Amino acid sequence: MKRWTQINNMPIRYKLISHFLLISILPIFCLALLISWTVERVMEEQVNDNTLQLIDKVNESFEFYISNLQSYTYMIANNEDVEQFLGGNENNPSALSDNKYDIQRYLRNFTTVSPEVAGIMVVNNEGDYVSNELYAPSIMDLTEASWYQEAIENNGIFKIIGRPDGRRLNSIVDYTNDDVVTVVRAVIDPFTEQVHGVVLIDLKLRVIAETVKDVTLGKSGYLMVLDDDGQNIYQPNQPIVSQIPFKWISEQQSGDFSKTIKGEKIQFIYQRSPFANWVTVGVFPAEETIFGLREINFYLVMFIFIIMFFGIPVSYFLSHSISKPIVQLVSFMKKVEGGDFKVRYKEKRFDEIGLLGRSFNTMLTKLNDLMHLTERQERQKRDAEFRSLQANINPHFLYNTLDTIQWMARKQKADDVAEVVESLAKLFRIGLSKGRDVISLSEEIDHIESYLKIQKTRYREKLNYEIKVDESIKNKAILKFILQPIIENAIYHGIKERRGVGHINIEANPLNQHILIQISDDGKGMTPQQLSDMREALEESVNLTENPEETRNKKGYGMLNVQARIQLTHGSNYGMTIDSYENVGTTVKILLPNMNKSDEEREK
Repeated sequence: MKRWTQINNMPIRYKLISHFLLISILPIFCLALLISWTVERVMEEQVNDNTLQLIDKVNESFEFYISNLQSYTYMIANNEDVEQFLGGNENNPSALSDNKYDIQRYLRNFTTVSPEVAGIMVVNNEGDYVSNELYAPSIMDLTEASWYQEAIENNGIFKIIGRPDGRRLNSIVDYTNDDVVTVVRAVIDPFTEQVHGVVLIDLKLRVIAETVKDVTLGKSGYLMVLDDDGQNIYQPNQPIVSQIPFKWISEQQSGDFSKTIKGEKIQFIYQRSPFANWVTVGVFPAEETIFGLREINFYLVMFIFIIMFFGIPVSYFLSHSISKPIVQLVSFMKKVEGGDFKVRYKEKRFDEIGLLGRSFNTMLTKLNDLMHLTERQERQKRDAEFRSLQANINPHFLYNTLDTIQWMARKQKADDVAEVVESLAKLFRIGLSKGRDVISLSEEIDHIESYLKIQKTRYREKLNYEIKVDESIKNKAILKFILQPIIENAIYHGIKERRGVGHINIEANPLNQHILIQISDDGKGMTPQQLSDMREALEESVNLTENPEETRNKKGYGMLNVQARIQLTHGSNYGMTIDSYENVGTTVKILLPNMNKSDEEREK
């Protein structure tokens, strides 16, 4: 678990590099090992099969020659002259001499037709012999020779003696015992089983050598032939192994094995001839069979090296291209955490990382807008408080002074003066409101009623007003000072500009889940152009009031300020709408949320 945790803590670049290497290099290694193993196995099987096919062809040649020799023995034994010679003709020496002469001529036909035959000898049971090429010492009894006895012991069945040792037969052509392979067959009467003699034929070893020597296995491999006793029939000059122990070769028809000889691994593949019972063995260094495999392994290693040579830089490049923007985004996020909101992701890419970068930029833009909006709300709030404080300079001293003036006015029976002073004191007191931003609707109505009383003292019969508030919403919380700027506009730009008596009606009623306050006057009203400008200004009130120092002294700033405060506080679904007709009057409607608790209660 701890190890996995450590892996998770690795930088993403190293994770990507490890990932690329694992999915590219490791499979190639495994594939190379599999190819090497498969090629080695296939090549070994092919070498064994090819060698066995060669051995099989050689054995077929051997069997062809041996089979011919076997046929010759039967043909010779069945010849009438040979039969007479084997049957004995001691009573007529002249006929015997003629018979031998005919037999020799007959035997020469075989050597003429079959050049592989080195010599033929026919020996009767008395040791007398006839041959075309061979002769024996006169003192030697051929019936005592080992090859003669082996032929008799084989009961008339054809037998391959191999390379005879010590047979003491000479050849006119001067073939030695090492130059021939001898086959024999005893001639036996089938009825009496009496041995009449033996037919001996020498096969030239050169014939076998010419069949085998042209077969090469690899660079230095060769074929050698063993008889059924494990003695060498043929082996090339300078052999790798001079003598193969017969125990190495099993009784199976064919097979293979390997031995380490003089520090070198030698491969042996053998096949036994079913007719001659000879064993033909292919001998070659195992190193030569894997030479091709080494070449393939060399190319595989080069391939892996090339893959790694290009794969590692490509893996590093890919991991770097993926991790770089992520690391860059992490750096940007740290800067944002430090308060720097001006950083932006600038790379132009259209993958998931590019989408993440654009989302990061969008998030920062929205965060900047939100912070800017909050800053403006705070600035609007401070501006309202500033204006309230400006309008209520030293309120406590002013309250006490106004109370003193009111007391003196009532003492002097000046009730109208006392009423104005009382209204002014109330106006200032509600205006201060202990610094609260939100007051109850009834407090806002008291504030505007005090204001209207003061204005009516000034304008007397020219100004009349009426206030109607639904009882169910009197305790609802609303923003402070949202009615005075509108009433002030109605007096100074509506009632004051008209002739005759003017009226202002103020109504506050619930509307669905909201509060609707309507202020109507029958003053001069606005021209269509003035109304259009005012509506357009109200829609842009938030932006127009962003710099109060520039717009505070402009006409209608009070109404724009009220609209901006409402929308910044409650959203763009709330605020003022205005309708006006020139020389008819103006109606302003204010839609507010229905808030059950005052700002003071929420703070608690």
